[in-house]
Amino acid sequence: MTNSIALMGVKGGPAIRPGSNMPASNLLRLDGKTILIDAGLGATRGICDQGVPLTDIDLIFITHLHSDHYLELGPFFHTAWTAGLNRPIPVIGPKGLDTYWQGFQQSMAFDIDLRIRDEGRCDFGSLAQISTLTEDATYDGIRVRAMHNIHPPITDTYALRFDAGGTSVVLSGDTAYMPKMADFARKAGLLVHEAMLRPGVEALCARMTNGDERLRSHILNSHTDAADVGRIAHDAGVKQLALNHFVPDGDPDFTDANWEREVRKHWSGPLHLGKDGMVITL
Repeated sequence: MTNSIALMGVKGGPAIRPGSNMPASNLLRLDGKTILIDAGLGATRGICDQGVPLTDIDLIFITHLHSDHYLELGPFFHTAWTAGLNRPIPVIGPKGLDTYWQGFQQSMAFDIDLRIRDEGRCDFGSLAQISTLTEDATYDGIRVRAMHNIHPPITDTYALRFDAGGTSVVLSGDTAYMPKMADFARKAGLLVHEAMLRPGVEALCARMTNGDERLRSHILNSHTDAADVGRIAHDAGVKQLALNHFVPDGDPDFTDANWEREVRKHWSGPLHLGKDGMVITL
């Protein structure tokens, strides 16, 4: 297995529209393990599109409890269960994830109980082994570090760093600009960082029909300008930079050229402008 990461969903926010990408999900293949990082809408289909059986996922990490990062966690498990999953998968995330898991089971209790009785399926509830993220832990030989980022009003929200066999990849999670992200990502083989364009945010909010000034304030206070993403990559000395969680996404007035122009103010190295299904070799 080649070490790689598939950016299966690169859109910022939960809404999808014609022409948009899908919300956040990533598939990391590292040191022989297959790891799902975030499970926004479309994650299950995205795994299959990468040629990976749902039953082959080894670990799952959730960065924070915004719906575009964990909405499809329950449906992933249910679909994998019907596809033959019969072993627990560790799910590591912020406090409160177990409440979601219990609520999903309750909402699907009729179908789950029916399939156990009618089809002989294994117990469903035990398939997700949920635990809380810690700052530094090792899972199956992969060192995983977590750092609180800045994504108000949520406080349990994290950047993640994965290291194994001399390979390292950092995912920023959703965050406002953090100079210390450069220390967290120091010399990583790849930094995957969220990004926004302020003019695009203004255009997005001007068209909004279901939200008010609070949405604009949240976006601007909780995400990172593309130029600052380039600054972080430069200061960290990473080998490659990839943008994801684009805000805005799917707006024809803001093209790849707009994103690259901002990032290149500070970053001259290898740059990947994320697209759904993009695979980056580590």
